[in-house]
Amino acid sequence: MTFPEKIVAYVDVDDTLVRSAGSKRIPMTVVIAHVRKLFQSGVALYAWSSGGAEYARASARELGVEDCFLGFLPKPNILIDDQAPGEWRQMIHVHPMEAASKSADDYSLLLSKAPR
Repeated sequence: MTFPEKIVAYVDVDDTLVRSAGSKRIPMTVVIAHVRKLFQSGVALYAWSSGGAEYARASARELGVEDCFLGFLPKPNILIDDQAPGEWRQMIHVHPMEAASKSADDYSLLLSKAPR
């Protein structure tokens, strides 16, 4: 399938790429494999975290997927935009536990059905 526009995905760190149990960090291997698959499919990936950009980068490095991401960002506290995120065109939310069963083509199809 050819994508009309490049798909851009923001991937959270905590409880998405890695879980913490006390001081132990547990990689979410299914989501990490999904990130690699999306990267290989040409999806533009950005890692973000409420822990900040450097935390997102360090976590991606720790998990061996730093090279899959174009950039690392903190999650915003304030969003100044003329539209609320729920009104953004072709925007979908995917829970990490649902992501592994999806491909870039699946996302493209879902996005084509999302409000424009």
